[in-house]
Amino acid sequence: MSATTETIHHLLFLIIIICGLGMVSGKLASVLKLPDVAFFLFAGMIAGRGLHLIDVESGSLLNQLILTGGSVLILFDGGRNIGLGGLKKVWLTITLLSVPGVLISCAVTALAAHYFLGLDWLYALLMGGVIASTDPATLIPVFKQVKIRPKVRETVESESAFNDATGSIVTFSILAMITGSSGGGFGGDVLEFLRMALGGIAIGMAVGLIASYLVAHIHIGFLREYTTIAMVITALAAYLLGDTLKVSGFMATFVAGLIWGNAKLFKLDMKERSTEMSHFSENITVIMRMLIFILLGSQVNFGVIIDYFWPSLGVIAVFMLLGRPLTVLACALPDRRAKWERNEILFMFWVRETGVIPAALAGMIAGLGIDHADVISSVTFMAVLVTILFQASTTGFVARKLGLEVGSVSERE
Repeated sequence: MSATTETIHHLLFLIIIICGLGMVSGKLASVLKLPDVAFFLFAGMIAGRGLHLIDVESGSLLNQLILTGGSVLILFDGGRNIGLGGLKKVWLTITLLSVPGVLISCAVTALAAHYFLGLDWLYALLMGGVIASTDPATLIPVFKQVKIRPKVRETVESESAFNDATGSIVTFSILAMITGSSGGGFGGDVLEFLRMALGGIAIGMAVGLIASYLVAHIHIGFLREYTTIAMVITALAAYLLGDTLKVSGFMATFVAGLIWGNAKLFKLDMKERSTEMSHFSENITVIMRMLIFILLGSQVNFGVIIDYFWPSLGVIAVFMLLGRPLTVLACALPDRRAKWERNEILFMFWVRETGVIPAALAGMIAGLGIDHADVISSVTFMAVLVTILFQASTTGFVARKLGLEVGSVSERE
């Protein structure tokens, strides 16, 4: 058997194993009514470090392709599912949570990482940037099971989609400082951040508009029958063009998804294919989540986790119990128009699951061979596991206790 044939067989075996484990894990999570991401992680740990069925190195081309491609498609879908028309009342809160909110979370986490783990400030900030964003791929399934007030749900879901792009920009900006490729000085770093963000927004808008017109315009929409294929190409093209032009490809693909999902604002009609697109994107997103989290679980370095277990828990505790409340208070209280109530703010304190994009960013950093990448990956793994097990699994309970679940006594009143 040739080396090429062996490689093909190995890749096919990996796909079968990962997707097979993902389906079994997802079904088990559904029966137990728990977040599937936690089961994906455990499946990866068993299949990787336990049974040695999955042996994909973090720096391999396959791993980086899955992390990048999966993140791109998930971010695009996150943007596509945001309805801009319904966010008029809470747009200020979402904007603050998505930009300064990410920076606050990053700073608080970096402070904890510096003192608990002994990391130099730049590496502590890198860790903060990696885990600062929340996860739409985890939150949206939770909110399908737990029906809460639309204002709160839309705010948390939109924040989780917007701040993924911001978190990726922060992470890569700090990486540029570490590798010495930044503009130099605080002013240069701020300008670089703005250039990456605004450039990504511009490219995303351009690619999203062009693709939407080619699919949905009444006269020039000649790709209508290829809508789902065009959707994937749009997501990948926006990222590739943004990354090639040295701006944020992640921001570009998110904004392209935002344009695509709000095509009706540009007098474009995609209703004819909406059901087909929803089913297709849901399946793609699930597959990518399986691949990312099972691979992450298979690459966990138990030695590093054991060595840094208690300091890591300290970082995560500060991250969850101090960083999140500070972020919500700083971003929600200035928004007088939203008229946030005490129970709504308390609910947002608790809901901030770490998920796909932080996991993917940690994997990319490990692939680059950056110093302390093993520590950052281990803390990210624990943050994903802890926030999902303790926060995602209790979202319904917290919503009911705070009277936010639709149909509860407080809501009926």
